[in-house]
Amino acid sequence: MKNVFAYLSFTLFTILLISCGNADDDVNFDINQGELGQGKEPDNCLGFESNELLLSIQDQFTTLPGKVSILFKVSDLLGNPISGLTANQFTIYEQGRNDDCFNTISSSESFARISSNSQVFSNNTLLVLDLSNSVLESSLEELKAASTSFINNVMPGPETNSFKMAIYWFDGEDELHLLNDLSSSTTELTAAIDGITADISSDPSTDLYGAVIKSVDVAENLLQESNQASIIGAASIVLFTDGTDQASRFTKDAALKAVDQADRNISFFTIGLGAEIDADVLDEIGKTASVFANNKEELETTFTQISQRVSEQANSFYLFEYCTPKRDGSGDNNLVIQLTEGGLQGAVQTKFSANGFTGGCE
Repeated sequence: MKNVFAYLSFTLFTILLISCGNADDDVNFDINQGELGQGKEPDNCLGFESNELLLSIQDQFTTLPGKVSILFKVSDLLGNPISGLTANQFTIYEQGRNDDCFNTISSSESFARISSNSQVFSNNTLLVLDLSNSVLESSLEELKAASTSFINNVMPGPETNSFKMAIYWFDGEDELHLLNDLSSSTTELTAAIDGITADISSDPSTDLYGAVIKSVDVAENLLQESNQASIIGAASIVLFTDGTDQASRFTKDAALKAVDQADRNISFFTIGLGAEIDADVLDEIGKTASVFANNKEELETTFTQISQRVSEQANSFYLFEYCTPKRDGSGDNNLVIQLTEGGLQGAVQTKFSANGFTGGCE
């Protein structure tokens, strides 16, 4: 990425100018930090231009007789996830020990494909709702309608065990209340929302910072469970509130530290309602994206904005597989995957061992 930092500096400057000229802008999307995961920039011998798309390798493995599998996430330089890619948009380059540079591997001859990643990938969304007294008294029905719309927009159909959602809520208590455990059923999740009543809470205060910290703990535990099951996990935390932290059990610094130090496969989204929120704090908590509604009538629109981002984020993970021509005895081989999408390109380099590889891969 030879000119990425110059590009980002220009982009940041442009965004600053726009934000200064439009103080009413109610949507904030954060900048991608350019992480390539387990990969690195391609060798200069390929002569690629600077990356305009980022391929962040999450995991990779090989399967006999000769299949190479790479799980990665794709985004642009502004951090926007890229979904809907197909195998013919990727070019494979390999470099063995006898090669001065990389050779192109035919996608058709290598049976390259984007495969179903349900066996190796799990995505969980945590919808975390502020049900403190102000919400219950003034905007509960609007919140329920917006949450139902969010669930319908985010949950895939047909149902798949690789994509689940759980619903939590908080008030002033030192507890993140579970409304509905992880489920792939849209019907079950929307029924849970429909069952929320105005008397659900017994503490009218708001433990916002505690909810953030506890949500991160839940998401981290889900990723650990996935890893223990040899599944790559990603999670999204979507937090709604209409106010600021009032309980003061935890500090703002502690909440922001939990967000900043969280696993990089956890995305953070915030939705704020009304004039009593601290937009700057919600921007920092919702480092992936944050949106704000001026009034309860705008809630469904803002939830829809976030639902689109959550869906794109989940669908920007790809399991790319191909059959390599390298065979047993060739040792470690360098691999570059190049992607072209809408006139933009990005590439990432890694390596794999061909020990035990033979023909017959499909």
